[in-house]
Amino acid sequence: MSRTEGGAPTFGYFLSTEEYTPQEIVEQARLAEEAGFEALWISDHFHPWNDEQGQAPFVWSLIGAISQVCRLPVTTAVTCPTMRISPVIVAQAAATAAVQLEGRFRLGLGSGEALNEHVLGDPWPVAGVRLAMLEEAVGLIRELWQGDFVDHHGAHFTAEQARIYTRPEQAPEIYVSGFGPEATRLAARVADGYITTAPDRELPDLFRTESGDKPVTAGFKVAWAPTKEEGVEQAHRLWPNSALPGELAQVLPSPRHFEQASRLVTREMIADAVPGGPDAETHRSAFEPFLETGFDEIYVGNMGPHYAEMIGFYGAEVLPGLRRASAA
Repeated sequence: MSRTEGGAPTFGYFLSTEEYTPQEIVEQARLAEEAGFEALWISDHFHPWNDEQGQAPFVWSLIGAISQVCRLPVTTAVTCPTMRISPVIVAQAAATAAVQLEGRFRLGLGSGEALNEHVLGDPWPVAGVRLAMLEEAVGLIRELWQGDFVDHHGAHFTAEQARIYTRPEQAPEIYVSGFGPEATRLAARVADGYITTAPDRELPDLFRTESGDKPVTAGFKVAWAPTKEEGVEQAHRLWPNSALPGELAQVLPSPRHFEQASRLVTREMIADAVPGGPDAETHRSAFEPFLETGFDEIYVGNMGPHYAEMIGFYGAEVLPGLRRASAA
């Protein structure tokens, strides 16, 4: 799935569960396949980033519904298998998703954000502990997918006489997100591929070097609208959190805190960072940093209400040009 036979990257669509209802998510999956997208990412959240986004449906229910309306491969981008949901249950959910999708499922994992993972009342660990938990979880999930009864008493997780009965013929691949050197090295050590949201070359190159050149994938968002002004307005209203710096996305615990921090994000900052409006060249140009970095898969999602128009526009005006440029 990572690259086409001609060597071009896979161009996929990013389903945002923070912003859209379950029905809209399923509709977007169907429309994306019809428009010529080749794969899907889907986010996994308990909370949206802010109340303006306003949604957070359960991702595993959505994947089951998506399996009934399209045949595109699906990757969670990303699931945290350490606190809110035990890795034992994630292993079962992912195995079922892979059966429903007839093997077209990939489990994307990450160390999570306090926004989603603190909801059971557990303390939010420091980054090093979160990464250790993630590494143990990956090993436990893979062990459960082998189909035998598992007894595991590790530093962070316990499983007793646990067996996954509904499994695909071949275990899903596991990709791991990394937004710093240590997380990227962990991904290189335990994962089949790498997930990020920035086109910077440093971390993908680190992953490739330490993993033996396994695939690297990335995703980003645009704001299609009839005018650039409306696109920027929608992006600023719905996704100002995308411009917050540093580790804030990992440590702020509630949508209210993200709303408070996002007051520092101006409309001008969003206009500079987010491709908005209806111009095809603007949208094609947004892919250039990702293409230059050499990502094997690039996913794009929409901000705002015009998702159907955006998907159709990409199918007609953006994806063909990207594929021609990649082939050349």
